[in-house]
Amino acid sequence: MQIPRPLISASVVALATLSEMSFSQAVAPPSDVSAPPAARGAVYDPQQFPSVRGELERLTLTRRGEIDGLILKDGTEVKISPDLSTQIAFAIRPGDRVTIHGLRAAALPLVRAVSITDDVTHRTVTDSDVSTPMNPPPVRPAPPRRGAPPQAPGASTEMTGRVRMALHGPQGDVNGVLLESGAILRFPPDQADHLASIIQPHQSLVAEGITVTNSLGTVVDVQQIGLARDRLVAVVPPRRPADDRGPAGPHRRPPPPARGPQAPPPPPEGLAPAPGSLAPPPPPPPG
Repeated sequence: MQIPRPLISASVVALATLSEMSFSQAVAPPSDVSAPPAARGAVYDPQQFPSVRGELERLTLTRRGEIDGLILKDGTEVKISPDLSTQIAFAIRPGDRVTIHGLRAAALPLVRAVSITDDVTHRTVTDSDVSTPMNPPPVRPAPPRRGAPPQAPGASTEMTGRVRMALHGPQGDVNGVLLESGAILRFPPDQADHLASIIQPHQSLVAEGITVTNSLGTVVDVQQIGLARDRLVAVVPPRRPADDRGPAGPHRRPPPPARGPQAPPPPPEGLAPAPGSLAPPPPPPPG
């Protein structure tokens, strides 16, 4: 049986077309291998920074209850960005052996951490941008969802205890103390000199303020503090900078009060009065 040539040609063309379509569907085009910026790690290798190793004793908290650092068993204080609070809570726990890469302070047992690694689980938390300020301005909280009850603020309570050690900010300024009980007292850094005699190690004190307690610990945003209940001193909020601008603009010295019109001073003796001015009255006659 012979197949006509036109039919053979048409069958070959159809078979070639189907093969080309199948090949184009089986082989996917190459995807973009570059990861989005959010998925990339740190710009700089944390291994380049000096390392500190030790056993994690406890975490430190901000006045809002977020993790802002940790304390090693040898007393070294390690500072991290509060933005990493959740990652730190899941990566390490008290009692773990950790390796920290970061910058050491010159005169304090203080380290600004760039990365923290658990030596057993090898979980690592890395600050992806070491140039970002560690204390960013607070973000306005989102409004509560419809139907959810509003969040109640912390209650002002009293805390007593003995000071174990001072706590610092990333620049080395004192902004709180750790009590022997494990509770943390926080106050503005510009109040440290004013409270220096009260927050000395092994000193017993009494503090009142807004208390936050969660699974990580207890922290008090101090409003009053002293050596006894009848010797409390107020802790004022942070001072505004000198060039701070308020609703009425920058703070400036008020203008001097307006004065009424004053008579021009008399001309010096021996000189004629200025043109247009009144002549001085004649002297009174002798009596």
